[in-house]
Amino acid sequence: VALMMLYEEGHFQLNDPVSRFIPEFAEVKVFAGTAEEAFRAAELEREITIRHLLTHTAGLTYDFFEDSPVDAMYLEADLHRPDRSLEEMINKLVKLPLVFQPGTAWRYSMATDVLGYVIEVISGMSLDAFLEQKILQPLGMEDTDFYVPEEKLGRLAAAYGPTESGGLELLDAPATSQYCRPPRFLSGGSGLVSTASDYMRFAQMLLDNGELDGTRLLGRKTMELMTINHLPEELIPIEVAPHTLHGCGFGLGFRVLVNVSQAGRLASEGEFGWGGGASTSFFVDPKERLIGLLLTQLMPSRYYPIREESKVLIYQALVD
Repeated sequence: VALMMLYEEGHFQLNDPVSRFIPEFAEVKVFAGTAEEAFRAAELEREITIRHLLTHTAGLTYDFFEDSPVDAMYLEADLHRPDRSLEEMINKLVKLPLVFQPGTAWRYSMATDVLGYVIEVISGMSLDAFLEQKILQPLGMEDTDFYVPEEKLGRLAAAYGPTESGGLELLDAPATSQYCRPPRFLSGGSGLVSTASDYMRFAQMLLDNGELDGTRLLGRKTMELMTINHLPEELIPIEVAPHTLHGCGFGLGFRVLVNVSQAGRLASEGEFGWGGGASTSFFVDPKERLIGLLLTQLMPSRYYPIREESKVLIYQALVD
């Protein structure tokens, strides 16, 4: 949303190369080896564009995936260190190879973090300041930030993970959480802490085509562009290993449902949304004028099928 606000102001076109704002991206290489052989790299056949980043087709990855040697390189580079600035992270990232040639595959990745830096370059503001002034304050999202201040720590939920015996273990305690203090690394992909009421206001703005309570962030046509599928048929369905999101393509920042029968669940075509690492999830269904928000704190994501089961409960309750 923040990036597309800058798009509306005329700062870039979707097919502009990212190197226009981060010149080092013009020299990025593509991994061309295998796990069994020495590292080999190929030249870019085409530059990464803003659209590639928004649709996760740039060839970037995340360090928690384990199906590519590039994932291990991300892990070794420790890209998500909280004491590293966004610019410092970018300087490390551009030295790592892509998993594939831009535009040839879909892979959930640190692309959104790169977009956060693009926002800083274009606006001349830090990412947290831009979000606060342009989105959070206008929407009245008073409890959303990159950290939780001391006076609000009593409201910070703990995060848990499953144990081998079938129980739960504490993974992130509020008193010692990384979200207790302002980070140097302002992650556009996984940095914000929020509440159900705040995020519902954000989702309501999306449902209402970019406007909430008389405050407009985006135009109606921009929202339409963001929430349609931008992937070619051969890249559908998308997969966040090991889970396949059947019937789903991807828009400009959102998963988009393009085929209900392939999805195999109660839904509407055009529904869009995304999920988070602690099994959180949100979706917006424009056809039914419906918002769903799930803020469980269980890691890893999708350990239990609570996203799918909750959607059945929600949609079966629609009777008129």
